[in-house]
Amino acid sequence: MVRIRVLVVDDHRIFAESLAAALAAEPDVDVAAAGSGPAALRCLERAASEGRRYDVLLVDADLGIVAGPGSGPVARAVPDNGDGGFGLVDGISLVAGVRSGQPSVRCVVLAEKDDPGRAALALQAGASGWVAKDCSLQRLLAVIRGVLRDETHLPPALLTAVLRELTAARKHRTDSERLVDSLTPRELEVLRCMVAGLGRKAVAERLFLSPHTVRTHMQNVLGKLGVHSTLAAVALARRAGVGPVDLGGGTDAVRVG
Repeated sequence: MVRIRVLVVDDHRIFAESLAAALAAEPDVDVAAAGSGPAALRCLERAASEGRRYDVLLVDADLGIVAGPGSGPVARAVPDNGDGGFGLVDGISLVAGVRSGQPSVRCVVLAEKDDPGRAALALQAGASGWVAKDCSLQRLLAVIRGVLRDETHLPPALLTAVLRELTAARKHRTDSERLVDSLTPRELEVLRCMVAGLGRKAVAERLFLSPHTVRTHMQNVLGKLGVHSTLAAVALARRAGVGPVDLGGGTDAVRVG
């Protein structure tokens, strides 16, 4: 029997472990759970190095998202491997990083509510599906098996709105590409590290620069792109087709079953 290796990524531990346990009851599914984007990347890298890559990543649409004061949800920044910097941990950044580093892994985003804008971003980042968290187990299994056949799964009610969002995104891409073209080669390298969610110290170690120099490059990137936050720079980079650098590391996953 060919077994499907699935990694559930959700920072709500009870949900992640419950879903993993339900999937583990299937005779052809091996499943593990990770509680954050960085933990998932470490788990994927470790599995790849051992020759046992995951087939499907199930990612919480709200991974790393918290309520912002008076401004709706915002992405939470967490220390990146204790280096003193802060890394992006939102679900769409994770999808982009995984699809860049391990393109054979199919990504499915699990959402609590329909959101055409974020669903379109997820597809642009490389996701193969956007599925409701409260869907049946049989529906989710059908999606998992479907994306392994290179199918794309969206709720029918979202299809028209997502297509509209993707069309609008193409119109904005040219402006974003022009701004990215204004970056120096080194600044572009730094931006790709930002897209991957690396903190300042991790970027410095990767590029053999001082943290102070990296901070200056990051400030220059924000200035040239005309944005005021790392998250906004990453969003613009995605629109321009800028992918993340490949990430490596250990593992931090809980195996179920």
